[in-house]
Amino acid sequence: MLRVEAVARLGAFDLDVALEVPAGGCLALAGPSGAGKTTVLRIVAGLLKPERGLVSCGGDVWLDERVDLPPERRRCGYVFQDYALFGHMPAWRNVAYAGVGRERALELLDRFGLAARADARPGQLSGGERQRVAVARALAREPDVLLLDEPLSALDARTRAAAARELAGVLRETGVPALLVTHDFHEAAQLGDRVGVLDRGRIVQIGTAGELSARPGSAFVADFTGAVVLVGTARPGPDGATIVALEGGGTVMSTDAAEGPVAASVYPWEIVLERSAAPGSAQNHVRAEVLSVTAVGGRARVGLAAAQPLVAEVTAAAVRDLELAPGAKVTATWKAAATRLTPR
Repeated sequence: MLRVEAVARLGAFDLDVALEVPAGGCLALAGPSGAGKTTVLRIVAGLLKPERGLVSCGGDVWLDERVDLPPERRRCGYVFQDYALFGHMPAWRNVAYAGVGRERALELLDRFGLAARADARPGQLSGGERQRVAVARALAREPDVLLLDEPLSALDARTRAAAARELAGVLRETGVPALLVTHDFHEAAQLGDRVGVLDRGRIVQIGTAGELSARPGSAFVADFTGAVVLVGTARPGPDGATIVALEGGGTVMSTDAAEGPVAASVYPWEIVLERSAAPGSAQNHVRAEVLSVTAVGGRARVGLAAAQPLVAEVTAAAVRDLELAPGAKVTATWKAAATRLTPR
């Protein structure tokens, strides 16, 4: 079990976090740039001393009021954002640099399917291969904790999905606590069995990715997980529903109970676009104008101008059938049960 408690000054705000990661578990800290994510890793690794804090792993204390072990005595495997491989060394020597012999280095590279690339230098490897070399080097020390700083950010879009699947498998197999940081919620959801959302030095919500998506604790979390966030004022409605009068005009309904100023969130894939304003089973109908249509794989994200901005995610077939293009008038519809309310 990795335990971390840390308070540190970070420019305009204070870092104040407390977290635990069990053996074999992976906690993904996700948040915007400058939220303090990498600082947490540096504190765990001993590269930065907080004003006060506690870092322990298993029965060993690495940091408290009396103890401050130097980085070389903390059994951390650290995968840096740019991997920090030595360009003049072949892959096996990069792994061996962690303090192991050639045989152990080759064994680790073979584990990651890189035995045939052992003599290749980093410049001859793909982005995904460089990532695996960096992870192999981090594991070479047989660490008690694995730390990963934005492990997919150095990869191109085509490589990232496959590398994420491979890395997720590695994290499940290590058996040690893993702590990674990322600015991308979808990467956090794919790599971590729990996700902690960090905002201005505070973990504002922690849970599984599904829990955070289904029940965001704040407008910030809802927005970060990819939801459309609308603001307004809630009042009781008919049949136990809640009516939210939106700033700028219009109303939406929710099955959540709330009163007063709220943020109403809905995920883009829960929004259906129609050319007609005819009501269906959905209880929310918002007239809007298409601003943009962006292809994302086999689907499309449609930017909409309404009283407050909306984004819908629809199929390529819907784009074609509805003739969606900038300037088109549509009705965005979604169910009241898909509208989540949080205080603001």
